[in-house]
Amino acid sequence: NFRSALSDVTAARKLKPCHLKAIIRGALCHLELKHFAEAVNWCDEGLQIDAKEKKLLEMRTKADRLQRVEQRDARKAMLKERREQSEHEALLKAVKARSIRLVSKAASEDEDPTREVFLDGLSSENPCGARLSLDEQGRLSWPVLFLYPEYAQSDFISAFHEDSRFIDHLTAMFSETPSWDSEQKYHPDNLEVYFEDENSTELYYVSPKSTLLQALQHPRYSVKALMPAFLVCVGSSPFCKNYLRGRKVHR
Repeated sequence: NFRSALSDVTAARKLKPCHLKAIIRGALCHLELKHFAEAVNWCDEGLQIDAKEKKLLEMRTKADRLQRVEQRDARKAMLKERREQSEHEALLKAVKARSIRLVSKAASEDEDPTREVFLDGLSSENPCGARLSLDEQGRLSWPVLFLYPEYAQSDFISAFHEDSRFIDHLTAMFSETPSWDSEQKYHPDNLEVYFEDENSTELYYVSPKSTLLQALQHPRYSVKALMPAFLVCVGSSPFCKNYLRGRKVHR
């Protein structure tokens, strides 16, 4: 119990400041508690009494080395935090410049949703730790989720460039028939893309030939948790007709 032991040796030194055994024990307690600067100071005080005390010399060397490592790690962490903060600010500036609306599922009405969304640089909801990124040309790439409600399946695109078209990704994803498409009806030319409004009450049609940026800039689109999501279904299928029936669909 190093904290109790430290209290004991501190009390002992009040009675006898030069008690070498107490100083050695106190230096050890500080070292074990990772109080490296204090450990070095206690060692120095003990070495003024006995400059050849082996335990003090060894502990001082160890404490000094660990203190330098701790300081180095602290500097690295600070630089990393500053770099990430700079990246967050650049991302947020780019998003705002495009008039893209961000919302966080956990943010209340009185809070700024962008604060929580950008707190860690990525959303906790993002699968695989994928994140919004900005390239050297100042263009954004988003982690995007495609949902197929007919089969309760999904596709995750870790980096959907804002200038890429939906049809390009759909063509790549359905170049081969997925195992869940038993009827082999999911072909790029047959697919329709939609997004739900923030309250999930109305649907908006997205042209497959439009870019991701065009969809995100729609005045009714809200990006939740930094991950855009879109619904995909076969437009001519009975499921799609039933799925859309009773819901207000904007085309």
